[in-house]
Amino acid sequence: MCGGRKLNEHAGLVSQMARTLGIDLMQAMVDGRLTAEDWRDAVMACTGCAEPGDCHRWLAERQETGAAAPPAYCRNGDLMGRLAQGAAVAPVTAD
Repeated sequence: MCGGRKLNEHAGLVSQMARTLGIDLMQAMVDGRLTAEDWRDAVMACTGCAEPGDCHRWLAERQETGAAAPPAYCRNGDLMGRLAQGAAVAPVTAD
């Protein structure tokens, strides 16, 4: 289980990544393109990153300019790409 400090750090990274990419996460939720479960899953995926410092640096370097795409190592790159294109997050289906 992740501690509160780690969860807060990674929730911040996910939010900052979205802002850097021009994605409004709250609007995506209002529009139904992002659910609370999607948000939770994104934060949990981020906590699995072995090098969050790389992300902190990447985001700091793009704070003023933004970015068109997340870095290749981003564990939420697909999610961010879909949200940036205005698409809904694909639902998880049981096989």
